[in-house]
Amino acid sequence: MTSTLKISRLTKAFDGVTALAEVSLDVAPGERVALLGHNGAGKSTLMKVVLGLIPWDAGEVTVTGAAPGSREARDKVAYLPENVAFHPALTGLEQLRLYLSLRGEKPGRAMELLERVDLAGAAKRRIGTYSKGMRQRVGLAQALIGKPRLLVLDEPTSGLDPVSRRDFYALLDGLAADGAAILLSSHALTEVEARTDRIVILSRGRLVASGSLADLRQTAALPVAMHVMARNGYTSQIAEALPGAIHVGGALHLTCPQEEKLNVLSRITGLGDKVADLEVLPPSLEDIYSHFSRRDAR
Repeated sequence: MTSTLKISRLTKAFDGVTALAEVSLDVAPGERVALLGHNGAGKSTLMKVVLGLIPWDAGEVTVTGAAPGSREARDKVAYLPENVAFHPALTGLEQLRLYLSLRGEKPGRAMELLERVDLAGAAKRRIGTYSKGMRQRVGLAQALIGKPRLLVLDEPTSGLDPVSRRDFYALLDGLAADGAAILLSSHALTEVEARTDRIVILSRGRLVASGSLADLRQTAALPVAMHVMARNGYTSQIAEALPGAIHVGGALHLTCPQEEKLNVLSRITGLGDKVADLEVLPPSLEDIYSHFSRRDAR
């Protein structure tokens, strides 16, 4: 399948300071890719290159088979920044009608787009009265104009409440199911952990990890944590059977390497009714992100 976004050995420097160093990345149609990295890691620079806002020094970049910033690419790409800005005197409906007209589409679709982002009830209110989360949803509505094949989203859920965040990702799921490629930059690791297909980690301008969460867990080889709740009177016996376990909040806590997980689980289940409950905690995306970032720093 032809990649919607294809980046090969992308390099970019500002005044002699390298922002991106030979970064290679593909995003396929229907794929949701999370772009992670600390401030200054190169995320914003990469997105600006993809959008055609800045030139690059070396490497190749194609967006829907065209050059970034070309008419063909712009027609198929949508962008949502972290902090959107709209004219405060316009209503949400007027703003969307304006954007539709600028894109050569029927202004009458404005209410349909506002309904998709749950803003139909505020369509005739001035944007100056909107909360940040509401303005962010207006931004998402304008990003949907023209059925984009690539969405570039920079901290898209900033300012959204939990319900709106859930609805936002449900909308992304639908767009991906229709074949749109999604490149999403976010610091909300718990959100992207479950709602993206692949995770890309940048550190100091270099791509240090790429893969599904399961792939990254295997590559990082971080320990697995387990919490064992003992039935009354059996805590000491369980502790003897699990050398190295420590008491944490009334439970026994232990960690083990990935390759020993099944053996440890077998030992725990072998304790039978002495165990009241067991919780297995694999490394989180935050753990994995910290691991790869620290490894690159070393």
